[in-house]
Amino acid sequence: MRFFSDNAAPVHPAVLAALAEADVLDTAYDGDRWSKALDARLSDLFETAVEALWVPSGTAANCLALAALCPPHGAVVCHHDAHIQNDECGAPEFYTHGAKLMLAQGDGAKLTPETIAALLATIRDDVHQVQPHAISITNATEYGLVYQPHEVAAIGALAAERGLTLHMDGARFANALVTAGCSAADMTWRAGVTALSLGFVKNGGMSAEALVFFKPGLVDATRYRRKRAGLLLSKGRYLAAQILALLDEDRWLANARAANAGAAQIAAAAGDRLVHAVEANEVFLRVSAEEAATLRAKGFDFYDWGPGEARLVVSWNQRAEDIRPLADAIAALG
Repeated sequence: MRFFSDNAAPVHPAVLAALAEADVLDTAYDGDRWSKALDARLSDLFETAVEALWVPSGTAANCLALAALCPPHGAVVCHHDAHIQNDECGAPEFYTHGAKLMLAQGDGAKLTPETIAALLATIRDDVHQVQPHAISITNATEYGLVYQPHEVAAIGALAAERGLTLHMDGARFANALVTAGCSAADMTWRAGVTALSLGFVKNGGMSAEALVFFKPGLVDATRYRRKRAGLLLSKGRYLAAQILALLDEDRWLANARAANAGAAQIAAAAGDRLVHAVEANEVFLRVSAEEAATLRAKGFDFYDWGPGEARLVVSWNQRAEDIRPLADAIAALG
């Protein structure tokens, strides 16, 4: 009955089992066997050599990535609805020591080469103006839309042409990947992505995300930034174990498919109430205040999302029988 956020979902049983297995004496910080396995495991997934760090939150992953890609005197181009702009309490600016966020437009919180180029065209190559150093996109976006690999590649090509790096906020990367039906490699480094914030907490994890670098050397200074920020946990094996457990048997993808299927079930009942196409596990509906109250009176919880809109998020553990009452209630609104 609760569709507030996938952040509130239970932890996958395999993750709990992995935490119990990791509850033994091992090396502190990231010297343990679980942490040491991350590079090889993620290199296999992405079909190229990567360097990866565990971190305890998506904010940490995003901000450490941007600090590696953008100097304090530079700027990061992102969407004006991006999570790094609206929902991280100034953390990107804090971790980059003052880098500016430059805000571009786009429907459904998606950027395009055209909207990015339009913003870049307003910036003079002049010491008096902040110069862009990176682009950050979110996949799936804050409105649940998915960048297909060719769309990422088009932005990646623009970034390369302009001498910029490309960061992907992948808090719901698994949801985007199963919708796109492509490989993790095609969605990231083959399309020009330099760094990825790879989300697990929304997808069955407890407290672990991965920061993946596709460019050699970026991890080196990031290790020091992670420590300086108080994010180097002494028992890091418990974070690495979560990531490995969800990668095992492709659980992370199975969880995302289940969540996406639940959102599609709601979308089918919503009809023309949909604000955006449903491409991941988020549904945005047009509802009046009275209609929202009617749904809440039936026991359904969700966020209001602007005037006359509501956001519903399906979690990995919510099955068709859990979602059907909500779908029926939405359909009954008429």
